Amino acid sequence: MTSAALSQRVLDEYAAVRESLPAGVVSPERRQEAVQALAARGLPTTREENWRYTNLRPLERARFAPAVVAAADAMGVPAETATPALPLPSGSELPAQLEGFARYTFVDGVFASDLSSPEEQNGLSVHTLRRSARGATSATVFQLPRALPVLGRLPEARLALLNEAFATDTAAIHVGGAAGQPARVEVLFIAVAGADIGTSYPRVQVSLDPASRLILVERHIGAGGGTHFINGLVNVDVGRGAQLTHYRLQQASARATWLDTLSAVLATDARYALLAVNTGGLSARSTTHVQMAGPGAQLVLSVAALGDRQQVQDYFALVEHVAPRARTEQIFRGIASGRARVAFNGKIAVREAAAGTDSRQSLRGLLAGPEAEIDVRPQLEIYTDDVRCSHGATAGKLDDDMLFYLLSRGLSPEVARRLLKWAFLEDVVSKIELPALRRQIEHDLAGQMADAASLKELL
Repeated sequence: MTSAALSQRVLDEYAAVRESLPAGVVSPERRQEAVQALAARGLPTTREENWRYTNLRPLERARFAPAVVAAADAMGVPAETATPALPLPSGSELPAQLEGFARYTFVDGVFASDLSSPEEQNGLSVHTLRRSARGATSATVFQLPRALPVLGRLPEARLALLNEAFATDTAAIHVGGAAGQPARVEVLFIAVAGADIGTSYPRVQVSLDPASRLILVERHIGAGGGTHFINGLVNVDVGRGAQLTHYRLQQASARATWLDTLSAVLATDARYALLAVNTGGLSARSTTHVQMAGPGAQLVLSVAALGDRQQVQDYFALVEHVAPRARTEQIFRGIASGRARVAFNGKIAVREAAAGTDSRQSLRGLLAGPEAEIDVRPQLEIYTDDVRCSHGATAGKLDDDMLFYLLSRGLSPEVARRLLKWAFLEDVVSKIELPALRRQIEHDLAGQMADAASLKELL
């Protein structure tokens, strides 16, 4: 199917459901603007350089209308009050809640209060815009952060426009004031409905006032192993001197298609530590755009991806330096086993006014299967002389010297290979500063690897 035909189908599906979409989440005017922009630009194709590693075939089979709208039609109720029609998972089926974190759970993109554990914390405000609109509470407090207009101009972010057009809810997180301890929030997204019913649209909006601090855990899981279709959008606005630690865990079902876009803007002296672990989905693509808008801003982007069997894990990251003396560090570690394809495209753009920029990239991929594919691609665009930028990218098989060393110490070949794979990913996982979360992620990674039972015994 051509891009033009797909774009027309998006227009047709939007026209069929637009009256049922909640206006408090995204205004009708903004939805119309997004769908028209998407129709004009077209959906991405693998003929485009920054999409050539992504499996886009599931788009041809997707039903773009939100799953919750299909549920509303089936129940004969307004979409604003509908909840997912399929059985919800029980609390025991969910990941263990992190101590000290307020948990907000969304099912097929819609807030599920029965699975949530809100918690009052100084300076923290968390709303779901769908509920804020239904109640008398004004949703206008949560204006779109500065990230979104930038996102609209980014060619790689066209799937964000799809989320803008069809979104059914938003987790709006705001941290105000200079609290002594950072606020702690976990947002859990669960995909339940199959792709034949509709698409799940997770959506998070984060805004930090100057000097505030937040630790955010954003987790995506699937229920029942279905063929879910998920299109997420995250907008982040980090104020002057604020600090955000953001853990993103993509653990979608094995047959799911997972697409997401994150856009962030960092003000003067802002600190943003973004750590992503991608293990789920049959086809997964993440697009990240961070704009270093204020002098002295700092970003550490760490990504671990694990692909097995026929999985595709693709990550595109653009960091745009537009202010002086900002600092960026990118770290990627990916393993491809079986017939999987794992790719990371990291781009640093240094604009004319960004003198004193300091950026570093360390991108490494590990081939662990004869038919697997690893693609790591660093890119630098520099428009000023006063910079310090470095990058390193490697892709290869397990280190023969290290393997020989472990074998010489009496380990079996299978255990030695498992240990080397584990050490490779630990470059990223060891940066997780929450012990309980780190252990959860380590067990998830162990479960994704071959010989999982043996590897878990090592944890």
